[in-house]
Amino acid sequence: MFASMHASVNDLTHGFCRDCRKVQSRAGSRCEACGSPRLTRHAELGKLHLAHIDCDAFYASIEKRDNPELRDKPVIVGGGKRGVVSTACYIARIRGVRSAMPMFKALEACPDAVVIQPDMEKYVRVGREVRAMMQALTPLVEPLSIDEAFLDLAGTERLHKRPPALVLAEFAQDVERKIGITVSVGLSYCKFLAKVASDMMKPRGFSVIGEAEAPSFLAGQPVTLIWGVGKAFATTLESDGIRTIGQLQRMEHGELLRRYGAMGGRLYHLSRGQDDREVDPDRDTKSISAETTFDTDLASGADLVPILRGLSEKVSTRLKKSGLAGRTIVLKLKTQDFKIRTRNRQLGSPTRLADRIFQTGLHLLEKETNGTYYRLLGIGVSDLTDGGKADPPDLVDETSRKRAAAEGAIDVLREKYGRKAVETGYTFGKGGSTQPPEPVEE
Repeated sequence: MFASMHASVNDLTHGFCRDCRKVQSRAGSRCEACGSPRLTRHAELGKLHLAHIDCDAFYASIEKRDNPELRDKPVIVGGGKRGVVSTACYIARIRGVRSAMPMFKALEACPDAVVIQPDMEKYVRVGREVRAMMQALTPLVEPLSIDEAFLDLAGTERLHKRPPALVLAEFAQDVERKIGITVSVGLSYCKFLAKVASDMMKPRGFSVIGEAEAPSFLAGQPVTLIWGVGKAFATTLESDGIRTIGQLQRMEHGELLRRYGAMGGRLYHLSRGQDDREVDPDRDTKSISAETTFDTDLASGADLVPILRGLSEKVSTRLKKSGLAGRTIVLKLKTQDFKIRTRNRQLGSPTRLADRIFQTGLHLLEKETNGTYYRLLGIGVSDLTDGGKADPPDLVDETSRKRAAAEGAIDVLREKYGRKAVETGYTFGKGGSTQPPEPVEE
């Protein structure tokens, strides 16, 4: 009896219902058990195991969950009028609001939107709840951000007594029921197409792209669908007469390499649906940074330097808590006309000290304080490594050791009494009104 029941569950020839998860025994437009039209069918449904899960309008969905009065209203999570949109609910998106859009443009498109300041502590907490539910399905979970991840469920059929497609459908229902937000699922045979699939039917989507259909599906898509092809590179491709993935499919590997270098190889393989990247649960964080958008544009060092110091301390705190250090300091500035400037410097040894991050950033900033007005300032650390390798003693600069010791003492006091317990001369009483760092949800 059990063997035949198990076989029927794994036979997904006619698909299944996403509402009651009943495996269908025949073709039809509605579930034969509950009548729902939310059926998932695909010829390869029973053998695909690689998924991308993305929470729908994550920040806005959490705010609507916590305040039911917002359910039918357009909601924007982001900074003030000079900030940017972190995310917007789907009602606001229909009106033209997009992530990373300047707030003033978002409010022009949707003047009746409810604007909510980001509460990252709450979002991180919910993100961890969702992550824990993912890890109960498989140990192969590769987080991409606070609200999305790749999962590989290969070999889990014996554990769950059903194929990955049904496990993922149940997961989506459980998140909605237990946490109160929705997710979209993309199921495929590789990471590239799993990510593409998860974007196809948002919100509450469940989309499948199989291996047999991949080349024909991709042929008519724009080149910007390929991971790594942004606006600038898309412009380069268009100048060469290449607009669709189908055009890339007709080009030889050697020709793409000659034209575009390593990126040409990526274009060749991804345009054909070839992606052998594995789900890596230990994927390293590439950088840690903090940035802030100003209420009014700033140009003078007197205004910018205290802000740089505060941001450097935030980055330092995150590095220390993560047990990481980095060798490259990156300064980010955005001008009045929204042009971004990035400057970087590589250190002789990795650091996680606020003082070294700040002093390096200050040197980079001094070259940019030439009368230009900026609306955003950021500082970050990349080329990350184990924090145990950070900040070896400087035998030449005795003062650096004293500053490092002083910073350690400050960290202890702040841990015990709060961040405001100790402030440096740079940050104490700093002028200028700023917004907190604004994360942008993809």
